[in-house]
Amino acid sequence: MTRKQKRLAVIGAGLGVLTLAAGLVLTALRDTIVFFYSPSEIAEMDISPGTRIRLGGLVEDGSVDRGSGTTVRFRVTDTAETLTVVYTGVLPDLFREGQGVVVEGRLDGEGRFEADTVLAKHDETYMPREVADALKKQGHWANDYAKKGAAAAQGSGAQQAN
Repeated sequence: MTRKQKRLAVIGAGLGVLTLAAGLVLTALRDTIVFFYSPSEIAEMDISPGTRIRLGGLVEDGSVDRGSGTTVRFRVTDTAETLTVVYTGVLPDLFREGQGVVVEGRLDGEGRFEADTVLAKHDETYMPREVADALKKQGHWANDYAKKGAAAAQGSGAQQAN
């Protein structure tokens, strides 16, 4: 074997090992790359209690129950399925019924979601793409969401120009 052939063989073997390692990492992370799961997706999946996940959807109207202290119970829905969330802590100022929310935490053995983090959308014209896609998939999407977002973007551009 000449030097050039040896060098090409080492480079080819290195690229092969690198490709194999990248493939294994992507395969291992395939289920955890998702930003959040909707209640319908969680109902379809076999998630063992204690597994840390993110849940996203809308806070169901009339479902917020502020218990003793800082414990709050509410339901997150995608209009097809609903999941009860229990959270202890201070909720974001923009948290309210009918709004989009993403919560992080774990499922308990009784089918409740024990959240340790609650993320609420930042204003009435913004909706995370993942929440909008989940709502579109469930057939619960109003086109005026997109129009409000476009109008807000134009308004902020006009204000920056002045």
